[in-house]
Amino acid sequence: MIEIHSTLTRHLKELHLPTFRECYQAEADLARQESLTHEHYLLELSKRECEERGHKRTVRYMRESKLPLEKNMEVFDRRRLPVKVNSHVDHLLDGSFVDRNENVLAFGNPGSGKTHLLCAIGQELIQQGRRIRFTPCNLLVQELLIAKRDLKLARVLKKFSKYHAIIIDDIGYVQQSREEMEVLFTLLADRYERGSVMLTSNLPFPSGSKFSRIQ
Repeated sequence: MIEIHSTLTRHLKELHLPTFRECYQAEADLARQESLTHEHYLLELSKRECEERGHKRTVRYMRESKLPLEKNMEVFDRRRLPVKVNSHVDHLLDGSFVDRNENVLAFGNPGSGKTHLLCAIGQELIQQGRRIRFTPCNLLVQELLIAKRDLKLARVLKKFSKYHAIIIDDIGYVQQSREEMEVLFTLLADRYERGSVMLTSNLPFPSGSKFSRIQ
């Protein structure tokens, strides 16, 4: 029996099944006690492996998102939102707009909660298994400008393409330099119908825009 456990542990390690390796003995004992079938035993092990992998993936996605974790739905007071906007938030939280590569714009006065709201939605999307990236617009533009200068813009655009949605905070920052506007437009054009963009802005936005708006 010791040899069997040793061999099985080695195989599970080679197959990269750490939860199987940690739990199979305890689950086997439980299966014998409750007279469970082999299939039920295997099902329980596979469920635990999937759950653990899902948890680790969520932690990894949350870390790489750069989202401010304190800005979540639990501490966001939705009562401050107009009824129409509140119902719109429900549609955003289900994540289907990401599947359709649709974009979202939240605009309003400073302190109105638009950044908090989009960050909170971003965290919910990560819990659903989607990859999200948050970035202040000024830092994003500087990153794109440096990449363009170093002839690495295509590489940076490819890096951003792996995210299902990018949250760009305070797009009103880009209003001075033509070069800043050009690199930002390059990113937005690259994501057109290929990935969602979620923007916040303190500036008025044209009514004819093809963005979903939260005001």
